[in-house]
This record gives sequence, C-alpha cells and structure tokens, in this order.
Amino acid sequence: MAASKQSRRFQLYAALVLIDLACIVLGFVLASAWHPDASFSTRDGLDVAALVTPIYLFIAMSGFAYDYQALLDYRSGIRQALLALILSTCIILFVAFYIHATPNFSRATLGAGTVIGGALLIATRSAFKFVVQKVVGANPRAEVVIVDNYEGLDFRNVPTIDAAAAGIRPNLADPGMLDRFGALVKDADFVLVACRPEDRPAWSLLLKGTGVMGHMLAPEFDDVGAYHIGRYRGHSVMRVASGPLDLRNRALKRLTDLAIAIPLIIALSPLFIVVAIAIKLDTPGPVFFRQTRMGHGNRLFSVLKFRSMRKEACDANGNQSASRDDERITRVGRFIRVTSIDELPQLFNVLHGSMSLVGPRPHALGSLAGVERFWEVDQRYWHRHAIKPGITGLAQVRGFRGATMSREDLVKRLQADLEYVNEWSLERDFAILLATFKVLIHKNAF
Repeated sequence: MAASKQSRRFQLYAALVLIDLACIVLGFVLASAWHPDASFSTRDGLDVAALVTPIYLFIAMSGFAYDYQALLDYRSGIRQALLALILSTCIILFVAFYIHATPNFSRATLGAGTVIGGALLIATRSAFKFVVQKVVGANPRAEVVIVDNYEGLDFRNVPTIDAAAAGIRPNLADPGMLDRFGALVKDADFVLVACRPEDRPAWSLLLKGTGVMGHMLAPEFDDVGAYHIGRYRGHSVMRVASGPLDLRNRALKRLTDLAIAIPLIIALSPLFIVVAIAIKLDTPGPVFFRQTRMGHGNRLFSVLKFRSMRKEACDANGNQSASRDDERITRVGRFIRVTSIDELPQLFNVLHGSMSLVGPRPHALGSLAGVERFWEVDQRYWHRHAIKPGITGLAQVRGFRGATMSREDLVKRLQADLEYVNEWSLERDFAILLATFKVLIHKNAF
C-alpha cells in the first residue's frame, strides 16, 4: 500500500509539471496571437515561452511548487507556481533591458502571456485537486504505524504492523532483522512507532538508519503542550529520524546517477570485455564476484565486482580484509584492485538502483575493525545507511581506504559518512566524483 501511494504521488508530480508547462506555453501563444502588431505570430509566443519555461522550472522546483504540501493544499501549490512564473518573467525582463533587446522581443507579449499563463495555472491547479483526491485520497502521504507491546491505539485506514507478529525487534546486532525492517518501511513517508518508554532508545536508533521520517508515540506530552512535539491523529509524537533526501532530491540524485552511469557503461564496455578475458585466462572461476552487503535503509543487497581472488579463497562474508601481500589475490586481481577497476561492475548496481555513484561505501556483514564488528564499535554505524551506498564517497576521497585494522580506522570513515549523510547536496556529489579521479590509485588499495 505504501509503495503504490508513493509511486502514484510521484506520477502526480510529473503530471502537474507537464500541465503547468502547457499552461505557460499556451499563455504566451495566446498573448502573441492577440498582439495588436500583425507581424507577431504564435511563433513569437513560442520563442518567449522557450525563454521562460526553463527558468520557471528551476525556480518552481526549488520553491516547493511540486512537493507533498502542494498536493495536500492546492492553494499553497498555486502560490508557489505563480511566484515562480512572476520571478521568471522578471528575470527575462531584466536581461532584456540589460542587453538592450531588439524590438522583436515583445514586452507586451511577455506581460500578457504571464497574466494568461498565470490564470490558466490557477484554473488547472484548482481542478487538479480532484485528481489528487481520486488517485491518493485525502492524504497523499504513505504512513505506517508499528506497534510493539503497546495497547490502546486505534488508527483507522492506516497500515498498522504488529512488531512481534512481523518478527521485528530493535536489535542492532541482527542484520537479518534490520533487512526485514528496512523492507517494511522502505516506501513509507511517515513511520510511527508505539512502544514502551524503555524501548524508545533502541527503536530510535533503528529508525535513524532507514532513511524515512520516523516518529515515536509520546502520550505523556498530550496534556503538556510541549514545544517541538508534533501531533498525529490527536496524539503527541516525537520525531527521532528524518531521511536526508526528500522525494524531489531522491529523483534528482537518481537522474544524475543514470545520466552518468549509462554513458560510462557504454564507453567502458571494451574495458569490461578485456578485463573479463584476462580474469578467465588467469585463474579458473567466474568473472564476477558477488557479495551480500548492507545497503540503503539497512536492507541487504548483492554487490557486483570483478573477481580479484582465487575462486576457492573468495571471502563471501568479508571476515578477512585484503592485505598488501595477500596470497588470495590473483595476478590480474592485484592490478585491477590497485587501479580500482575491480569496482567498475558496480555501475550495474547503480543502473539497478541498489547503489548510487556517490554515497557511503557498502560493507560486508563480516567486516571487522580490529576484532570487533563494525556496528559493535559505534551504534551510529547503522545511521550511514539512511542514504544509498556509493561506488565512491567522502571517506574514500579523504583517503580512508584499505583494511580496517583498528577501531580508529572505522571511526574516521564513519565520521566522514555521517557528515555526507547529514550535509548532502548535489553539488557535493559532483565535487566528490571529481575528487575521486585523484584517488583511483591509492597506497591503501590492495
């Protein structure tokens, strides 16, 4: 239910963008058709629309004209859309004045088109609210309530999960349970956990790694009127987790991944073939090595790499980190590991959607920092999975690569990963991608 509602909401965003653009283009076409100068035609209106629409889209998407609130309250969406349209035309007018545009540029067409387009935006967005109600109902948000040993709740028309019946406990030492929990909430926009007060810290830690907006029921605040305590269906709730990326930013990051990964796969296909042949000629065994790792929302996935070790010595759980003189590594494997070529098949993970180009590196379940599991060193380890794992990341470009021989090795990487998750931006992703070229060959890559 949650998955279908989120998917339908995304389709509504796309439909709204197309309708808005159609209104704006039609507005300028009508304005040029009614221009008192007979030399002006619909072609002039299309030219003006071609200038305005890209600027409008940038401002509208940055100004929340296409988000959850715009669907929930159509008036809010209208205000944001009109503001974006007005700012767009103002920018065009300023540029036209600054560069002394020729008389062929009709300011009257620009002004009239803005008025007509704005009127059409108001009309279509007002009517679109009925489409929203039909497609996703009164609440476009996908909500899930998890009940753990708690009685007295009656949230009708909201998916409610009994934690015990689903085999879910806030046990951070159980990756299998984390995977099940991540699968339950992965498409939810709002997750509420109702549990006993003594269980809240554990549930809070669990929610922080899922990448969703997580809340805890806090009935003790119902009559207090405390600040920064939200309300949900008449009950006080505390927000304890928030995904670093909203739906719009997830879409931007995904489009960026595809725009870069697809051309790279095509361009590197000859290299893939050469490496595959070299691996097969060097030692018997498969070309690719698959390993289960912890990914987005603490869900397990299979990462793909070129095989760099002898088949019988491959470590499926990652219990033993590779060392500089590791006898398990083949001749071809040593070269592709030093040059990071062994990581290139993860572009197919990006294409599949289980990874991103940039993000915290996914780790094997058996990875050790000294003699401790990664999550035993610091429970915040699970928080790094609030965003998709990446082929490269902030920790890697800062030089934190290779074996984790001590707790300090993991802590440095974790600090960088959490910084990336908490301060994500598309600009930073591009900066990390560029910086990655400097560390493709690294002293700790073996």
